[in-house]
Amino acid sequence: MKTTLFAFLFLAATFFTVAQERIKTKPFDPAFVHVVYIWLKNPDSEADRTRFEASLNKFLDHSKFAKTNYIGIPPKATRGVVDDSFTYNLIVTFGSAEAQDRYQTEKAHLVFIEECKDLWNRVLVYDSKGLPNER
Repeated sequence: MKTTLFAFLFLAATFFTVAQERIKTKPFDPAFVHVVYIWLKNPDSEADRTRFEASLNKFLDHSKFAKTNYIGIPPKATRGVVDDSFTYNLIVTFGSAEAQDRYQTEKAHLVFIEECKDLWNRVLVYDSKGLPNER
C-alpha cells in the first residue's frame, strides 16, 4: 500500500511539474522568424558579455512585438559545415511581418542598439516567413 501511494504521489508531482513548465513556455510562432548573429569586438571580455547580455535581456523583456525569443552561443563546431565564428545568436518570432517591422522601431529595440552598438563589429540577420500550412 505504501509503495502504491508513494508511486502515485511521485507521478502526480511529476505531472504537475511538467504541466507547470508547459504553461510558462510560449509556443513557437512560425509566422515570421528573425534570426540574428552577432560578433562582439572583444568576445573574450567578461565585462562586454555581461553588459551585452543585460541589455539584450532587458530589451526582450520589454519588447511589445516579440512573441518568443532564444539567445544562444555557438558550441564548438565538429563539422566543416558548422560556422561557430559568431559570439551570440538571437532568434525572435513574430505574429506577422508587420509586427516585426514595428519591433524595428520600438523604443526597447532602439535603446538596446544604442547601449550595445559599440560592442559589436558585425551583425548578420536572416528573416523568414513560415510556409503556408497545407496539412
